[in-house]
Amino acid sequence: MQEAAIVILNFNGEEMLKRFLPSVLLHSSYPIIVADNASSDGSVAFLELNFPSVQILSMPSNTGFAGGYNEALKLVEGQYEFYILLNSDVEVTSSWDVDLVEFLKSKPLGSSVQPKITSALQSGYFDYAGAGGGFIDSLGYPYCRGRIFNTIERDSGQYDDVSLVDWSSGACMAIKAIDYHLVGGFDDRFFAHMEEIDLCWRLRSLKKEIYYLGKVEVKHLGGGTLSRSSPKKTYLNFRNSLLTLYKNKTTVNFLFVYLIRVVLDLIASTVFLFQGKAKDAISVLGSHLGFFKIKNKSLNKDVALKLPAVSTDKKTSILWLYYIKRKKTYTQL
Repeated sequence: MQEAAIVILNFNGEEMLKRFLPSVLLHSSYPIIVADNASSDGSVAFLELNFPSVQILSMPSNTGFAGGYNEALKLVEGQYEFYILLNSDVEVTSSWDVDLVEFLKSKPLGSSVQPKITSALQSGYFDYAGAGGGFIDSLGYPYCRGRIFNTIERDSGQYDDVSLVDWSSGACMAIKAIDYHLVGGFDDRFFAHMEEIDLCWRLRSLKKEIYYLGKVEVKHLGGGTLSRSSPKKTYLNFRNSLLTLYKNKTTVNFLFVYLIRVVLDLIASTVFLFQGKAKDAISVLGSHLGFFKIKNKSLNKDVALKLPAVSTDKKTSILWLYYIKRKKTYTQL
């Protein structure tokens, strides 16, 4: 068994591969695998011509972030001790991969770790996806050190530390292969968005630990496959948030939280409407219908532990802190 592999999921990302893959090849010590989600552009031909050292795994169809990684990692199961999952639009730095793996090796209970993720678009600022480590409040809303909702902090070294977190970002995370497969990998029903939060919640329910390692930094472009302003992204985020709660909370706790979420999501839909974002407003409402449609359908082995993992941050409602108490950054919480 080899120590680790870097696995990049690709869907019609030829331009992203042209821009970011050279930095991955330059700064990485482990073998690189590109799992192609049935791209219709020239991604595969580009890789074969320009990067013959990169292993290509061709998926028969596009099953999203969750399904694509599940299929790819099943093909290499038993070959590597660690997987490093990396978006195709990420620029890495020297020894990033070795540092993440060596850190996990030093943590017997550690299942996953993410680096500091800053923006490739806005120099000096954190990135939306993961930033300085992710948390989730009691109502299922995710937030990060360095990013709460759409407020993004400037990186001044305030999170150059090691921290236990609730979830590691799918944009860049190292994970022990045995733990990934232990809980059945990502849940295919998510398709994209929040699947890493669900995965990490299930791991924490087994008393595993999720970490943030601030000494390692990568830069993420974001929005390469689905724009952050897309109504489809709104739909997936709201639907998958409900699915995460349903899977990982006890039935009584979920019903209580769901009633609160109905009210809050109605408010969110109304706000979108007043902002002139009618499609987003419809997406929020549609997300509840979508949740009920898929909540009892599992496309892969579904390890629903129903053992709520206590948040390492213990914030009851990030909505209350952000919108009512006007605490816009993590350092103010």
